[in-house]
Amino acid sequence: MANQFEGDACTVSQVFKHAVLNTPEKEAIYDGEKRLTYGEIDAEADLLASGLIWSGIEKEDRVAVCLPNWNEFMIIFMALSKIGAILIPLNIDYRKNEIIYILENSGAKAVFFTNAIGKVDQLSQLMEAQKNIPTLKQLISVRFQQDSINNYDQLIQLGRSSQAVVKTEVGKDDICVILYTSGTTGNPKGVMLANGNMVSISRTAANKMECSPEDVFLIPVPLFHIMGLMLMLRSITCRGRLVLMERFKAEKALEFIQHEKVTVHPGVPTMFILELNHPKFPSYDLSSLRTGEMAAAPCPIEILRRIKIEMKCNILVAYGMTETSASLTMTNFEDDDLLRAETVGRAMPGAEVKIVNENREEVPPGTVGELACKSPGLMKGYFRMEEETRKSKDEHGWFYTGDLATMDDAGYIRIVGRKKELIIRGGYNIYPREVEEVYYQHPNVMEAAIIGLPDTVLGEITCAVIRLRPGKRASEEEMRSFAEEKLVSYKVPNKFVFLDELPMTSSGKILKRELIRKIKSELKEELR
Repeated sequence: MANQFEGDACTVSQVFKHAVLNTPEKEAIYDGEKRLTYGEIDAEADLLASGLIWSGIEKEDRVAVCLPNWNEFMIIFMALSKIGAILIPLNIDYRKNEIIYILENSGAKAVFFTNAIGKVDQLSQLMEAQKNIPTLKQLISVRFQQDSINNYDQLIQLGRSSQAVVKTEVGKDDICVILYTSGTTGNPKGVMLANGNMVSISRTAANKMECSPEDVFLIPVPLFHIMGLMLMLRSITCRGRLVLMERFKAEKALEFIQHEKVTVHPGVPTMFILELNHPKFPSYDLSSLRTGEMAAAPCPIEILRRIKIEMKCNILVAYGMTETSASLTMTNFEDDDLLRAETVGRAMPGAEVKIVNENREEVPPGTVGELACKSPGLMKGYFRMEEETRKSKDEHGWFYTGDLATMDDAGYIRIVGRKKELIIRGGYNIYPREVEEVYYQHPNVMEAAIIGLPDTVLGEITCAVIRLRPGKRASEEEMRSFAEEKLVSYKVPNKFVFLDELPMTSSGKILKRELIRKIKSELKEELR
């Protein structure tokens, strides 16, 4: 398909303005509460940008946003992009220490937040943080009021009365977002994404998925996550319509698909599994669905087939990370079920990928190694972490992802697991994802995680942590026998733990660090 979304626009603000000029009266977003057109968002973003300028926000200032999937999130992002200020998305479930670290590290000048949702008292946390962060000048509440602080509506009024004109020159190399990744061995790293990074990938993905102004995008993942943010920009790129979910719930997602005539349904495997297994699933009309994007975790082949047959949705499987502006690889519409289940497709147009050994030398096809890439979406670096940037990017522009993978002769990538998650049992390398994929084939298994536990004899042993489908039962013996039929003996888990729920990130990934801590504590009497 031709690249119908190519053009002169090279910044987030320009892409948005292009949509406004072409379709000002078209509905752009529905967050379950309010519907707004492109023209209405643009007008409010202009007022907000004026209000922010009047209150002291300038180009390159960092502004944090700690909000759920509300239309205000999009308006704030567009306002900041007009000014050239930098968006710092914050997880709405962050606790005090996590909030303070990011606000301090980023030097955020303001933060938009709400106390109208969730279990965390963000107001108290932020007021406490402000006492110790000199750069943090403004707390701005959204959808609730507090006497001692500014609120969103006041900024809009300030913009209306001040009529401050936005005259900032913003280019494709200017940073527009700093997203903080989860810290695995240390503090979170701030990934700096430029306008050009995000615009390029949103265009490429829109073309790859054959998107058009007729598309309606369901966004069940958080906008404070790279996947949600890029999906929002993809919808703007093709002048589509966004349907935002405040938090994912299977029944609500099915209702939205039916009532809003959703055509594009992205998400993580767990979301689709919950939808397909919902008792009311057969009663919903999902005939509007055209395609979707599956990412973040492996998906069982039977689920992919059910999505195709029962949801009539030609789903694509993608791989990416915050550092690559999300999509780095993706399957094609023509790929069969097996390719979609076992691989994450090939490099996106404009990107290059290779598999390297520990010396960063390219390895032959089919050999396990670290996935490295070049991409128009590749980050500028980690904010205020030059050494970490040098470790991950070489002088030739290759970024080393930390993910272990193989690549076949046709260029299809198979993710094996994270380098840091590699389990070495008695000298044998065990890649958790390979074993997890076996258990996802079991009809009673909803989720599976393979973790390593310390062992004084073998160094490490493996433990399968399994969440069964509702109403299903299984024994340790059954799970062991199932693996023995499909894996060499050293890859068969040594221990099995069944849980009703696995700890997850807001984007649907299993939190293995928390899981390891939990299981080590529970099994400490059994470990040697």
